[in-house]
Amino acid sequence: MQPPVHVTKSSELDAGTGGQTEGMLRMGAIVGRSDKICASVMLAKPHTSSAVHHHGEQDTIVYAASGHGSIVSEAERKGKKRQPLSPGDFALIPAWTEHQEINDSDSDVTWIITRSGGEPVVVNLEGWGGGVKIMKS
Repeated sequence: MQPPVHVTKSSELDAGTGGQTEGMLRMGAIVGRSDKICASVMLAKPHTSSAVHHHGEQDTIVYAASGHGSIVSEAERKGKKRQPLSPGDFALIPAWTEHQEINDSDSDVTWIITRSGGEPVVVNLEGWGGGVKIMKS
């Protein structure tokens, strides 16, 4: 028997299950319902940035729902690469890719995050190429 369709209402988003990094609010939407995929909503308040982090072996797809933010990543041997996202844009962040989300604007940024794997993985780093940073709950 197939499992039923699951719907998470916007009022049911869970700030405790989205995989956290400093500077961003991540709210779990579909977490622990499948062993292959999960989804969350990331909210960046104006003039904030996340810690440098990666998502382990999970590939990540970002859909920019509202606002104008950027993803900064380290391009191999070329320094940091900044890629702006506007509403309607998509981005693919490959597994293990160190990156940072930035909102330099005066408005909130909302991104819909989909990852391979049933639970979101966020590995916060001390900096680019840095060691793992332990996050306090």
